[in-house]
Amino acid sequence: MNKDVQRYLAEIGGRGGRKSRRQLSPEDARQMVRVREARRAFRRYQTQCFWSYDPNYIITVGDVGWVADQLRKHGDRGAWETATKLCP
Repeated sequence: MNKDVQRYLAEIGGRGGRKSRRQLSPEDARQMVRVREARRAFRRYQTQCFWSYDPNYIITVGDVGWVADQLRKHGDRGAWETATKLCP
């Protein structure tokens, strides 16, 4: 490959990488993790704690507390520990 082409590709590749990086505040990053863990718990405990809810329901930031409450009310010890991690 020609050196000029190589330099050009390196330049545009580096520029794209800089533009696509997003900056998250620590609080936003923590919320993203909590939502991801709540979604995982919703799927894992679907038959035990969330059987009456739509299995395709999308958990959002506002639902994390609800998921933790349902895990505490209807779950086993593992569900209780997961709820504790969701809402410390």
